[in-house]
Amino acid sequence: MTQAFRQVLLSHSTLIRQTLLPRCMYRSCRLLSATTESASQKTECNKVEPDGASTSTGAEKQLEDVVEAFSKEKESLSKQVADFQEKYQRTLADRENVRKRLEKQITEAKQFGIQGFCKDLLEVSDVFHKAIESVPPERIENGSSDLKTLYDGLVMTESQLLSVFRRHGLEQILPRIGEKFDPSLQEAMFELPVPEQETGTVAHVIRTGWTLHSRCIRSAQVGVVKN
Repeated sequence: MTQAFRQVLLSHSTLIRQTLLPRCMYRSCRLLSATTESASQKTECNKVEPDGASTSTGAEKQLEDVVEAFSKEKESLSKQVADFQEKYQRTLADRENVRKRLEKQITEAKQFGIQGFCKDLLEVSDVFHKAIESVPPERIENGSSDLKTLYDGLVMTESQLLSVFRRHGLEQILPRIGEKFDPSLQEAMFELPVPEQETGTVAHVIRTGWTLHSRCIRSAQVGVVKN
């Protein structure tokens, strides 16, 4: 019985091996195939990674080139803007200077446009002054009433004329004896020695001068001391 039991076990184990061995081999083959495929994919991935890295590096380089080009363009545009701004400010300054010059010229034209007319009137004023000075004071006191009336009329006319002159910016230059000679307002007609006066001072007044809005339009004529 023991011999028979052994034969049965042996036949059963042989049958089991014949049945299970192909399945195990199939599974092993599948596992080996899957492992091989995974390793192949990893190898392909490892092979692809350098290409991807090189592509990324190329894109970064292109981006850096674009950024650099934009930076250069920005610098160029900034310089142009600064240049245009400087030219604009200079143009504004020139325009302001021209405006001020024109305003000054207009003001001077208004103020000094009557300069020629004033010079002619000054001659009339000189005539009045000479007429008044030509009458001795004793003749006025001892003369007739008509002469005194005429004299007073001349004095009043001269006074009124001087008032009109002042109203329009005309002022007299009245040099004083002994003051320093001023060539900007006075004209030396002659020189004479005066021991008691300092050299270069006014010794005699021939004719008064005139200014129009502080501009000398007729110099005073004087004699200057020269010791």
